[in-house]
Amino acid sequence: MITQSDSVKPFTLSELESHLWEAANILRGPVDAADFKTYVFPLLFLKSLSDTYEEEYQAALKESGGDVEFAQFTQNYRFKIPESARWTDVRSVTSNVGQALQKAMRSIEKANPSTLYGIFGDAQWTNKERLSDSLLRDLIEHFSCINLGNQSAQDDTLGQSYEYLIKKFADSTNKKAGEFYTPRPVVRLMVNILDPKEGETIYDPACGTGGMLLGAIRHIKEHHGDDRRLWGKLFGQEKNLTTHTIARMNLILHNAADFQIVHGDVLRHPAFFSGDNLATFNCVIANPPFSLENWGEEVWPNDSFGRNFAGIPPSKRGDYAWVQHMIRSMAPNTGRMAVVLPHGALFRMGKEGNIRQKILDMDLLEAVIGLGPNLFYGTGLAACVLVFRQRKAIDRKNKIIIIDASKEFKIGRAHNELQPEHIERIYGWYRNFKDVEGVARVVRLEEIAANNYNLNIPRYVEPKVEPETITVEEAMQQLQTSAMAAFAAEDRLITILQREGLLE
Repeated sequence: MITQSDSVKPFTLSELESHLWEAANILRGPVDAADFKTYVFPLLFLKSLSDTYEEEYQAALKESGGDVEFAQFTQNYRFKIPESARWTDVRSVTSNVGQALQKAMRSIEKANPSTLYGIFGDAQWTNKERLSDSLLRDLIEHFSCINLGNQSAQDDTLGQSYEYLIKKFADSTNKKAGEFYTPRPVVRLMVNILDPKEGETIYDPACGTGGMLLGAIRHIKEHHGDDRRLWGKLFGQEKNLTTHTIARMNLILHNAADFQIVHGDVLRHPAFFSGDNLATFNCVIANPPFSLENWGEEVWPNDSFGRNFAGIPPSKRGDYAWVQHMIRSMAPNTGRMAVVLPHGALFRMGKEGNIRQKILDMDLLEAVIGLGPNLFYGTGLAACVLVFRQRKAIDRKNKIIIIDASKEFKIGRAHNELQPEHIERIYGWYRNFKDVEGVARVVRLEEIAANNYNLNIPRYVEPKVEPETITVEEAMQQLQTSAMAAFAAEDRLITILQREGLLE
């Protein structure tokens, strides 16, 4: 347990994770588990903003030799926190606590209109039937035990603990979690394939809680050394308001800057433009909702952005609406994309088959990667990753590598999981772009066309049959067992024939 006396010291990641999860447990009962994130994340963010502001104030005072007027200059702070909206003020309230919280959050949003407007979401803090004063005071006191400022949250500890909470909430809600959370090992695989670099733009049209964009930041830090030139080059859109606010908080707590995460329905109302056209990006990455119904078919016949270039998907399955939107969002020459789809998108015919044919004929698809079952929240079905490039390497033109990675996972209690060794193997097969018996095959477009543009993986990759090896002793035992079974069957047949009078 982290105590008040410990709060000024850097805390370990496990200590913080445990403490933050206990905040969710305080809500258990009055609040449904699916709604924990609606209340815990805004409180965590409010506490972090307030603690960071206090640290910045003390630093400014020290720098100026105690000059209070200098310490109050706005340039000393990343965000402006009005005095009445600071944690100490909220903590002092004993009645109508929800109203005080809501007022503080709205004050902060108004004080930072270009960066924080609407970030606390639309939670009903004043609903006393769900959030009594005593419950909120308990929650506030629980958060008061920890310092969430920059000095205490060293080495991205706060950001990592936030991601931990997102996963815990996903685990607790399971089926609904697929709407906002992509398992981070899957994100790592996709980001490794796209290999974003400094100065490139990265876009997720179904960004959920921001995991794909954060994965890109981590990749650049690990492989290219400096993510500062990435600032202002992260873009995302999310339809769910609460999830959209969580994504914004997530990026801020990971010290990302100048990103743009927009709330809205991307298939009906895309948010990013370049003149009259859709904006384009170097890396486009997404795990959109599988086979989305009511996705916007009614507006696509007259789509002004040309996203129906290969056809209009069926009304009850929007998978290829996402694919076409993402293709249109790839930058010329440098654009590449990775998207998670249900396996049915590889072989369903009708409208989807026609769209798939037109896209394949454009020679943009580079790889089809079939993943194992039960990796994603909300479905136990296996999914696949499709990789596209605006400009494929010369030796990859008119070819697609099809990879069966369905056996690459570790069995888990609730979900299976890709381990680092699985990611490395799958990425290696993709990178090498060579046939691997039972696993991967480089297929020419002519063969796919001859198969009626069906991309079903078993059509192209046959499982490797391992020859069974047994010892002489085992072979003799099997022969003896088979002989005994044959003699017993013969005895039963004779008995039946005698009973029927067919054998004397």
